[in-house]
Amino acid sequence: MIVYQGGDWWRALGHFHASAVIRLLLKRVALVGLYGSAIAVISIDFHTLNVRIGREYLSILGILLSLLLVFRTNTAYDRYYEGRKVWGVLVSQCRGLAMEMNALLPREAKSSRRYFAALISNFPIAVEGSLRNRVRFDKMEATPDIIERLQKAESVASTIIAVLMESVEQLRQVQIFDPIHLVNIKQHYLSMMAVNGTCERIKATPIPYSYSFFIKCYITIFIMIMPLVLVDSCGWWMVPITMIGAYAMLGLEMIGNEIENPFGYDSNDLPITQLSNKIRVSVHDLLGVELPAEKKALASIPYSVVH
Repeated sequence: MIVYQGGDWWRALGHFHASAVIRLLLKRVALVGLYGSAIAVISIDFHTLNVRIGREYLSILGILLSLLLVFRTNTAYDRYYEGRKVWGVLVSQCRGLAMEMNALLPREAKSSRRYFAALISNFPIAVEGSLRNRVRFDKMEATPDIIERLQKAESVASTIIAVLMESVEQLRQVQIFDPIHLVNIKQHYLSMMAVNGTCERIKATPIPYSYSFFIKCYITIFIMIMPLVLVDSCGWWMVPITMIGAYAMLGLEMIGNEIENPFGYDSNDLPITQLSNKIRVSVHDLLGVELPAEKKALASIPYSVVH
């Protein structure tokens, strides 16, 4: 994700080249410019193009296309925003669980505090890894007693929750926790697992292929018709006019295609690595466990592209 300040236009434009989507978009707009130039040469210089299409027809197609693009963009952004909302829930639930543990664990139980801080911090890292098809165990906080179990697990995030529940139950058996405490803690477990399930649903359920294919074909046909309609009235100015229109239409479709899965490494995806690092800092702070300065620094990335 490109982290920027909305009011700083010039500095934001400095990241224009950072997006792979923008670079690909400009290449496609350049191809549209070549196509428009070819139409202009054939029609204006050689007068061999006798295709006449009324502007009314283009206007009707444009209205239909605008409705499709609005629906496409809204659908993609809904998925993006839902992803951000559930990661906000994950931040709150991890902090809430850390606050519960801080209130229940004895102050002198340093090893238990470190253990629970590591487990809670590792959960968002595991969720991030599953969404990006690679769980990085080297980034996790040290839990040597269960690392082999995590590496063999089908779902690392679910296994971490299972270990958390087992650890809390062990503390209940030695009467450090009361049964009523388990009821409160359980709500955090369930919410954390719900976040994991929602993220998996967003990732595994893309926009239907038939709809995506249809709108791409519609945009292509519209762009191919535009020069034929405008060349008589605009002449060579038809080329930049067509390129500007193609920039808007292709850009909206490509941005929608990028943000419909907000958990990848694209420039406009959610910065879930940074969110995981923020959770780790918060959890360790709440449990009174020291965290190295270099790990704290990962939570506050400056104005830049972050993942």
